[in-house]
Amino acid sequence: MMTKNTPETTQNTSYNIMMVGFLASLAGLMFGLDIGVMSGANEFIKKEFVATDHDIETIVSSMMFGAALGALSCGWASAKFGRNRCLIVSALIFIASAVGCALSRGIVDLIAWRFILGVAIGIASTTAPLYIAEIAPEEKRGSMISTYQLMVTIGIFLAFVSDTILGYYGAWRWMLGIIAFPAIMFLIGLLSLPDSPRWLVMNNRKREAYDVLLGLRAGDQKVVSKEISDIEEQLQKPTKGFELFKTNSNFRRSVGLGILLQVVQQFTGMNVVMYYAPRIFADMGYQGSAQLWFTALVGLVNVAATFIAIGTCDKYGRKPTLYAGFFVMALGLGIISFLMRNGHIADPTTQYFCVAMLLMFIVGFAMSAGPLVWTLCSEIQPLQGRDFGIAASTVTNWLANFVVGYTFLTLNNNLGSSKTFLLYALLNVIFIAVTFMFIPETSKVSLEKIEENLMDGKPLRKIGR
Repeated sequence: MMTKNTPETTQNTSYNIMMVGFLASLAGLMFGLDIGVMSGANEFIKKEFVATDHDIETIVSSMMFGAALGALSCGWASAKFGRNRCLIVSALIFIASAVGCALSRGIVDLIAWRFILGVAIGIASTTAPLYIAEIAPEEKRGSMISTYQLMVTIGIFLAFVSDTILGYYGAWRWMLGIIAFPAIMFLIGLLSLPDSPRWLVMNNRKREAYDVLLGLRAGDQKVVSKEISDIEEQLQKPTKGFELFKTNSNFRRSVGLGILLQVVQQFTGMNVVMYYAPRIFADMGYQGSAQLWFTALVGLVNVAATFIAIGTCDKYGRKPTLYAGFFVMALGLGIISFLMRNGHIADPTTQYFCVAMLLMFIVGFAMSAGPLVWTLCSEIQPLQGRDFGIAASTVTNWLANFVVGYTFLTLNNNLGSSKTFLLYALLNVIFIAVTFMFIPETSKVSLEKIEENLMDGKPLRKIGR
């Protein structure tokens, strides 16, 4: 189908690729806000409701159970109703659950509303990277999906800053409820998003897919026609989703790799810092407002370091960036473990050095596993099974996230801070080997070529060649 690129057609389909990617990435902002907000609220909730550490672990981690459910249901829903419609549903749930958390009357209320909030996060964290991967040109795909992770880090930082300011007044209800306002802006922005061209072709709406791509590919009819043709060729196979998983061993390999990637990301220890940063700084010897200000600093460094991933993941490749990130994380946590070997730190110089090492760990994560795991999970799944594959990996993300959130305070109370950080440092060393053995280099490779290599039975670490 080769229609003329008339001014009217250009006007009707003039979606700016970066603006569309930015609007989709606002899901990451909401994701980040909801991750970061509990860090500052935990101690105030503990005092008001006379909660134990186990209660706090349950409140924090209940969100992950909801997220797993949201991610699980969204694989089917995004295939049937479209990626952008799923994001709209998530925005509505974000708004309702933020208000519900703010009005909670006790621990049970908080757990319930955090679970519902998790459903929204599960939907958004599954759908947004998938949507971005399907609208992005291959040469910008890594940086655009990394922009989603950047928005996550910005959301975490903004949550930390608001927690710090509101912490002076003990206003934990405002900490949890204030995120309803950006959720409303997110909802408004979503109403202008086009449907994914790949989803349109899958639903026999080829002309609409062509028009959308024409706007996303700067009106280049040759490029658009080729992309439509590639999508149609892939869709000729009759099986998809769970049926493809049952019948095709190569698809099972890509699903397994996606699951492995998400386990790796969660067990770096990053979300331990995101959920319990004030507690960690307390163990380092800091008290009062210093804990919250250092937590805000963690959020700022997380944002700044994500720009490293955006600038390097397409230029230098996924694997070199992951190697560097895991090494930096292992080194930072290992030094913290050594410095905290005798328990509480009283020396100011050592305290500051501990903070510096924790910030180095944040840099390692934000430049590597943070954005690149989501990028890789969107890239390695074949088109017909992409919804199922990404849903499976995202559910795993949240289940692993639950384990991390639910066990940290228990580990810290029983093993001590030093041994807990050493455990996470050793895991990051192991992840260097995992990267070498299993993770492919997908930079500057089309999704179609990755799928072809996968289905030809090439080793997982070679499917990007």
